[in-house]
Amino acid sequence: MFSTFDIFKIGLGPSSSHTTGPMRVAKRVLQEADEKGFLESASRIVVELQGSLALTGVGHGTIKASIWGLLGFEPETIDKDEAESALVEIENSGQIDALGKYQIAFDMRKDIDLRGDIIPQLHPNGMIVRIFNGETEVFSREFYSTGGGFIASREQLLRPLVDDILTRAKNSPYTFTSGAELLAKCEKLKISIADLILKNEDAIRPRAETEKGILAIWECMNDAINRGLKTQGILQGGLNVRRRASTFYETLKNGPPSQELERLFDWLNVYAMAVNEENADGGRVVTAPTNGASGLIPSLIKYYCAHEGYDESDCKTGGKIAIFLFTAAAIGMIYKQRASLSGAEMGCQGEVGVACSMGAAGLAAIWGGTPKQIEHAAEIAMEHNLGLTCDPVGGLVQIPCIERNAIGAVKAANAARLALRDDGDHKVSLDQVIETMRQTGLDMSHKYKETSLGGLAVNVVEC
Repeated sequence: MFSTFDIFKIGLGPSSSHTTGPMRVAKRVLQEADEKGFLESASRIVVELQGSLALTGVGHGTIKASIWGLLGFEPETIDKDEAESALVEIENSGQIDALGKYQIAFDMRKDIDLRGDIIPQLHPNGMIVRIFNGETEVFSREFYSTGGGFIASREQLLRPLVDDILTRAKNSPYTFTSGAELLAKCEKLKISIADLILKNEDAIRPRAETEKGILAIWECMNDAINRGLKTQGILQGGLNVRRRASTFYETLKNGPPSQELERLFDWLNVYAMAVNEENADGGRVVTAPTNGASGLIPSLIKYYCAHEGYDESDCKTGGKIAIFLFTAAAIGMIYKQRASLSGAEMGCQGEVGVACSMGAAGLAAIWGGTPKQIEHAAEIAMEHNLGLTCDPVGGLVQIPCIERNAIGAVKAANAARLALRDDGDHKVSLDQVIETMRQTGLDMSHKYKETSLGGLAVNVVEC
């Protein structure tokens, strides 16, 4: 099975599929080349970005991320200032310090090849890293960034799915590949979804390490909120989008008391926008399950679990934040197995739509919902995100992404409320709605799937 920490990963914005994934691919290929002895004698490294990675690569930070991977940086630990300085050094010297130990000639304008004319059949986010000795290509590997920071080689994507499932099943005592299987196992064991996920995590590592990891995930989410609430200015990228969360927050915090029931929308909106403004500026966030959807779940946890503060016990077994994240992760695992978390493959229904579904499940769990009610909440949330396109203006994760996370947070809360008001059978299952999302994504024109070739991306004038 996937782990909670596969679904929730720490990295830099603005995109998990276009930043985190390519960084991992670049480093991994160089490590493989180094192990085979090809890197020490290399004279040139070329990175070919295909499909969506090329079409929105500039705005999504893919070029930078690929180079950072070649340098040996990791998404979880990269220091942004150090990484930016390294880019300046490469520009000035015409050389790259591959994996931090081999000086190789490198021209950022020539050795990052943007091939938006190639849309790979296996996945729209294709990437090939080539190693040359003189004029001869001596090593190359083809990888795909499959959404949420996940990467897969060509060989992995061509491997029969059943082999993948059997391999993962060896690592976890309670595997599931569908909502129906998840509910059946919870019913058989008479435990919650969060407890079932915890049993799987316990099979991987000591409980204390899992709790430490949950705390680290939440603290990264919370730090992103806090940075976003106090940072002002214009977001990078050239669209001149103004950060609004800080001003919005000041009016909420210092404005006259209000008894409006709708005020909860304001808090959900400002928390989600704070995170996504940080993400858009290349800040440190958590894939939840992607960077483009990174603000929705932190917003819900902040308002419903930590609005009045929190302590470490909330992230330990049985704590509100832990229950939320374990439950949300379970739903994310099903989407990852049965469909995709990639905007380039599913449109934004695979990013904000999935985050909304996960968030609704997490809320239903901390509000005392049964596994069936939690599954229903997840289903409702996705049912009303079906067909959501990914059409970022200027290839930047700003318009409509920032506001879309805010709207999604409110939707998630409503979906959880609807599910908890109904403890009977429902007509549409989570598995059915995920399959519908998958089919819709496959049918959707590629111009609406993270290419900036359609929708708002062509109808909003960049200025």
